[in-house]
Amino acid sequence: MRFNDRVSITIDNHVAHVLLDRADKMNALDDAMFEALVAAGHHLHEERGVRAVVISGAGRAFCAGIDLSSLGNTSRWDGENSLINRTHGNANRPQQAAMVWRKLPMPVIAAVHGVAFGGGLQVASGPDIRIVHPATRMAVMEVKWGLVPDMAGFALWRGNVRDDVLRELIYTHREFSGAEALDFGFATHVDENPLDRAMALAHEIAGKSPTAVRSSKSLCNRVPEMATDQVLMAESLAQIELMYSQNQMESVRAGMEKRAPEFVDP
Repeated sequence: MRFNDRVSITIDNHVAHVLLDRADKMNALDDAMFEALVAAGHHLHEERGVRAVVISGAGRAFCAGIDLSSLGNTSRWDGENSLINRTHGNANRPQQAAMVWRKLPMPVIAAVHGVAFGGGLQVASGPDIRIVHPATRMAVMEVKWGLVPDMAGFALWRGNVRDDVLRELIYTHREFSGAEALDFGFATHVDENPLDRAMALAHEIAGKSPTAVRSSKSLCNRVPEMATDQVLMAESLAQIELMYSQNQMESVRAGMEKRAPEFVDP
């Protein structure tokens, strides 16, 4: 399935592969790419049977960031396209291109190689997990163009990247490597073959109870904004909902019988 000739989705054995497919432009973000990323994410939200998602870039890069040729198109920011307008729940369209992966009910893994600059880094930050090639070139690029990071970066980096490190990287827009990204908190793992590692992890996750994994992701998304009392109650309510459910009982039976479980997708 393709979206605007910019993004494709293939699904195999409960794992969806989202491919940014504008290799001739290093998958740079133009209007069509924004639309395609959002549409692909929304499509997967309703796709029954998908238990994990991998997102990667075709060609030499994950995503080179904003397509500079589109910066002069001021109509992108006027009227209904104003960045103030919350066109997608709590986000505008550029923010949703990154946030949609965090909002999906199933885990999302980014496989990052080549380049992840500016908005490309923010799209890579939307997934739950990032596996990055050590030689990947990365930067929080917006100050170079007289702008601030505005594609949900501040929300997505919070809790992962140390505050003073993030401030330095924003203010200077200096480039850093995938290996450094692991130390900084932008990467979960560094691997010479990020797509292979991401796919292996996605298939491992897809073999777990999809209801338990989705409930766990929901808690991970919600607890940073909760007081301790609310967190304790939220995990209790989630556990009550899962206990003795079909998939929970199948997890126990399969474990005791030493066989692969057969889960029902939500």
